[in-house]
Amino acid sequence: MKKVALVFVLAVFVPSLVLACLAVRSLRDQQFALERQQSLLYQGVADSIAREASGLLAEIQREFARQVEALLATAQPIELADSFDARLRKEWPLAEVGFTVSLDGQVYSPKLYDRAEALRFRLENEKFLCCRENVAVYWQSPKGNLNLPPSDEKEGNAAQAQAANTASNPGSLGKYTKETQQARNVAPQQKAPADPDNVSKVAPAEAEFCQLIGDSTEGTLARFLQNKLNVMFWCRPPREPQLVFGALIHLPRLTETLRTVARVESESLREEICVALLDDAARPVAISHPTFQANWRRPFVATEIGETLPHWEVAVYLLNPASLRRSAQTLKLTLGLLIATLVLAIGVGGWLIVRDLKRQLTLARQKTDFVSNVSHELKTPLTSIRMFSELLADGRVTDKEKQRSYFNIITAETARLTRLINNVLDFSRMERGEKKYHFASCDLLGLVRETLESYRPHLEASGFKLECELPESPLRVNGDRDALAQIMVNLLSNAEKYSGDRKEVRVEASARSQPAPHLEVRVLDRGLGVPPGCGEKIFEQFYRAHDSLSSGIQGSGLGLTLARQIARAHGGDIACKPRPGGGSCFILRLPGAAPETNPDK
Repeated sequence: MKKVALVFVLAVFVPSLVLACLAVRSLRDQQFALERQQSLLYQGVADSIAREASGLLAEIQREFARQVEALLATAQPIELADSFDARLRKEWPLAEVGFTVSLDGQVYSPKLYDRAEALRFRLENEKFLCCRENVAVYWQSPKGNLNLPPSDEKEGNAAQAQAANTASNPGSLGKYTKETQQARNVAPQQKAPADPDNVSKVAPAEAEFCQLIGDSTEGTLARFLQNKLNVMFWCRPPREPQLVFGALIHLPRLTETLRTVARVESESLREEICVALLDDAARPVAISHPTFQANWRRPFVATEIGETLPHWEVAVYLLNPASLRRSAQTLKLTLGLLIATLVLAIGVGGWLIVRDLKRQLTLARQKTDFVSNVSHELKTPLTSIRMFSELLADGRVTDKEKQRSYFNIITAETARLTRLINNVLDFSRMERGEKKYHFASCDLLGLVRETLESYRPHLEASGFKLECELPESPLRVNGDRDALAQIMVNLLSNAEKYSGDRKEVRVEASARSQPAPHLEVRVLDRGLGVPPGCGEKIFEQFYRAHDSLSSGIQGSGLGLTLARQIARAHGGDIACKPRPGGGSCFILRLPGAAPETNPDK
């Protein structure tokens, strides 16, 4: 037993404690893990809103193309090219300046001196639109990348790779956390080394306008002039491929259109986060909670919208940053309690396993004793039967009284063998769950009388005094008559075996009303009694309070076990208590039959 317990401790308990220690150490990282989990959740929200904003910008671009087609349907291409600025601004409020250029470098619209905005536009963009100047632009076209060099050669191959990736995946969204935002906003001399995961995914490229257009039919481009963002939409109608119609977008009006995306759809998340649309200077142009204030340069997570609005971001802020710390502490406490509970469960489970192992070892010893007892039980009556039957068969006994005595001994030993074998077979059936009962209404009092009358000759032949105190009226129960009779036989046999020198057996039967209406049959003896602390153990399989081999008391250790199992199968039970004056009292309790139960046929 000690070896088994030691193996269990080394194989199960010690590894469990080691795992528990590792789990406790991992609790220190729960706040980081929770922040990571929350950042992934909120990053998904930012990505979704950024995609919606990109989709809205794409729809605005398509709307611009439809406006151009509608204007071309009302005028000749050259005529429209000359007056495109005025006509577009009249039909489409998002246009600040409409422009028309040809691929050979001629600007048709706007006219140089139409208005101040037109003059400024021509001065700032004419060389670029006429393909005489390379400028740093953020551009997007369905045709993909033109393998343009980056605007700042000092940024090296990393920035070039980023520009190529962005251009080859129009509409792709740059993702970064608050650390990326901080890195991007520090002074140039403090900027960290180039890292694809720690810089903006939207990078400018230097090119001429003709290079950007290529063979595409539409697209967008953005450039910064005097720290002001200029966003242009352009398209090239199939009917006039040499003309490019474009529009400089009125940024405040475009911002008003994008305000609708700064919202939180989920009711649960609405109480946790604020979504803001930030411009290229990290100023909020739209927020989901109008009264919310924060350090706008330090969002929890953020996603860039794309090349159409470079460095514009959808940023997510925590409404209550302390709640994340409290959630991490709560999670840490919960996991700590769970780990403690699991360790306790392992300890309790180990103790139960060791306890059950001890019980199984005890049961194994009892089974070994049972085999020895049954062997002894079978050998003794078989020896008597064989000896007396041989005497009778050889004709050595001529005295009639002796012959009758020998026949009685053979009959008694045969009945004893039958009871022993029936007990073993019934126990085996019950263990396999194959024992079946045939319930019917019967008279318990009549059954007790019949059992006593059949068992009385054997008791009286062994020198026992049998007393009975039975009522006159029937005691009806609903049960299996043979099984109930087996209970009585086992109780009488037990009283016979453990009676000692005072060979007295008394049987009482009565109907009781307390604590609930039931029927009782009591079998009392003046025997050795049940040792203290063994009142329940005597009903366990193979258990015997007095070992048969050392005490000389016959038995297999199954009689009382079977009696209790049968009684409980009938809704009753068997109990044992000391009898005043010495001995034991075994009490069979059974529920009485309902009044409408049919009587015996």
